[in-house]
Amino acid sequence: MLPLKNASFLQAGIGLTANTFLLLSRILTLFLGHRPKPHDLLTGNLALVHILMLLTMLFLSPGPFESLRLQNDVKCKALFYLSRVMRGLSICTTCLLSMLQAVTISPSSSWLGQFKQKSRGYTIHSLLFLWILCLSFSSNLLLFTVAASNVTQTQELSFGKYCSLSSARYLRWSLFFRLIQVRDVSFVGGMLFSSVYMVTLLFRHQRRSQHLHNMSLSPSISPEKRATQIILLLVSFFVVMYWVDLVISSISIMLVAYGPVILGVQTLVLHAYATVSPLVIIIFDKRIISTLQNMQQKAHRFLSK
Repeated sequence: MLPLKNASFLQAGIGLTANTFLLLSRILTLFLGHRPKPHDLLTGNLALVHILMLLTMLFLSPGPFESLRLQNDVKCKALFYLSRVMRGLSICTTCLLSMLQAVTISPSSSWLGQFKQKSRGYTIHSLLFLWILCLSFSSNLLLFTVAASNVTQTQELSFGKYCSLSSARYLRWSLFFRLIQVRDVSFVGGMLFSSVYMVTLLFRHQRRSQHLHNMSLSPSISPEKRATQIILLLVSFFVVMYWVDLVISSISIMLVAYGPVILGVQTLVLHAYATVSPLVIIIFDKRIISTLQNMQQKAHRFLSK
């Protein structure tokens, strides 16, 4: 159990650092006078969501926060509710990011190409809608979550040392979790569909370019190919982690048992995407390096005055 605990703290440390760096880079891009792209709003929102996800994981895990004594229904309700809302927002934002990429690379003559000029307004409105959707959709969790010390062992489904789900309303919360799964699967399906659509467009564009240039390709990686790599890597990793978590959750609900080992493994799987995704975005985003260079130049000018 100790290796799993150490691994979760290491994961949280890496994830918090990477997401904080990504969020600050998006904020600095805005304050340095650059007009943010719709993708910047989504990746910044994704970084914020993942920061909150990882923080709630730390507060729900025993260890450094042992002195907080979370044997309180209100604290457990708030933390578990926040963790599920952020998880839903992570799925929804990734799906929206994938769909926005599909709109961006669509031909102007296609029906998706008509939304290119309005993508900024649609992105902001969609983000607000997703926040309202996830906040309201998970509100039933406030009824099911209780402190572990307030129920007996036969009346609870523990998901941590301090907090549990009361099994007194087993049918209600099991139905609720099924509805959450339907929502998540729908967004994952939209994510996969838009990703396949993008890969198909880029593949056709690459074949057309090869034909026009007599099969001569530039040795440098094109922006389209780089975008394809980001999408495939993020979506593939997310889908794998999502289905692994779904299998673990389904088995645990059927057995009505969350052992410490199962809980530790699921925690690592659940937050793997929150840790890896900002690293992928940072590595492939050259504008972050440009932003840091501009900051350095402005700081040098300020100090030289």
